[in-house]
Amino acid sequence: MGWYLAYFSIYFIALFAIGIYYYFRVTTSTDYNIAGWNMGFWPIVGTIISTWCGAAVFIGWVGMGFTVGLSGFFKFAFPGVMFCLILIYFFARPLRRQKLFTLADFFGERYGNDAGIIPSILSAFIYSIPTTAIQMIGMSTVFLMCFNIPLKQGVILSALLMLGFTILGGLPATIITDALQSFLVVIGIVILLIASIIHGGGLANIIENTPTEYLTPVGPEGLSAVLLFALSVGPFYLVWQSTWQRIFAAKDEKTARNAGLTGFGIVAVISLIPYLVGVMARQYVPLDLEPNIVFSYVTVEVLPPPIAGIVFIGLLAALMTGATSFILQGSSNLVIDFYGKLINPKASEKKMMFVSRLAVAIIAIAAGAIALTNADIVSLYQWALRLTATVLVLPFLCTMFWKWPTRKGVMWSMVLAFIATVSYPYLGIGIDHTIFGFLVSLISLVVISKLTQHDPAEQVRAVYYEDLESAKRISSFDDHLVKESKPEELGM
Repeated sequence: MGWYLAYFSIYFIALFAIGIYYYFRVTTSTDYNIAGWNMGFWPIVGTIISTWCGAAVFIGWVGMGFTVGLSGFFKFAFPGVMFCLILIYFFARPLRRQKLFTLADFFGERYGNDAGIIPSILSAFIYSIPTTAIQMIGMSTVFLMCFNIPLKQGVILSALLMLGFTILGGLPATIITDALQSFLVVIGIVILLIASIIHGGGLANIIENTPTEYLTPVGPEGLSAVLLFALSVGPFYLVWQSTWQRIFAAKDEKTARNAGLTGFGIVAVISLIPYLVGVMARQYVPLDLEPNIVFSYVTVEVLPPPIAGIVFIGLLAALMTGATSFILQGSSNLVIDFYGKLINPKASEKKMMFVSRLAVAIIAIAAGAIALTNADIVSLYQWALRLTATVLVLPFLCTMFWKWPTRKGVMWSMVLAFIATVSYPYLGIGIDHTIFGFLVSLISLVVISKLTQHDPAEQVRAVYYEDLESAKRISSFDDHLVKESKPEELGM
């Protein structure tokens, strides 16, 4: 326990020192929510790695490898990374040019402010809150393993730590700490991989004693199960606001694209490791063990406390950085898409900063409340991915490439796809859940857009080829930033 206490104390003292520094440095809501559109290459790379490697990597994916083998990588991690790379490669440049804040801001700018309501609800409530709750549960598990703190008290402590850091420094502090913590994340999971190979008797022995179905891409459930699971997960990452925020936060289009490709290229390699650890754990872990406990069991079983402490710090870093990113994702939707556009468009900068920190508290407290209910958050998370994808992916793609989508077509498409996806379990339809949601989205978007006219509130443009007014409207901010900022600040 002494080793863990020393490691954890050093980690949190350093983390909050950075948060306090940015509390006094960040003076505008633009800086707080989107880092002033001014982050450099390596901070963006680091924050992508850290945000991706949250509780899912250390806890969920180790358990998934333990139960279904390497097919879990092709079900979840691989399609997720591939769709993120598609987003970065094809859309980072045109999206960064728009100088927006959120995914909902994108729809609001193109179709009128209230077109961002459904994307905001999905991002802030359906996705951000349960995902943050997962990080809190993960951290409370660490406190239980290391200090025997009961889970409920651990959730409360986790919520306070996550809220405290996020409310201090906003996105700038999160991105900088993400960049630093990415090293801890990588070191922790690599140590666990090496220890698992040694403890399992070497790679040759592990391969020889592992059933073949746990080593193949299709796994024990077969190809169709892998493809359908990948379809229900992968498309979501085209509209994952955490990646969009990193694109928007980059200092220019080149940085947004290159840093994104580099970050997710590294993530593709890292994401395979937890599945390998889970497969190797089958050599020495009781096969009836709860999958979500496998990570902690392996860490305590195969590593001495001084080394296990480093792995747990890597896990803490992953949980902390994931939580802060998800909290800020939800809070930025509340501040920018609801308060700033619909409630008080003329709010002063002081008021916007106050509301920004208040929104952080709302999201964190709501996530803590869900974590304390012991609900089936993992299932809720999978539903959030599917629901967000079926509602937003096709409207996003059509908005990027074509002018014909109308305000009514996009908004009704979102509403009908939402209703179809939520009601699917009660309809008794033979078609796959995700495919059904996408079909409703596509048909309603095309038909209603063809039957309606463009609204005066719209900017009728194919955004991939034509910039929105936001790109011009905020250009003066960039000019001011270049003149007023110090050179070292612009090269962060």
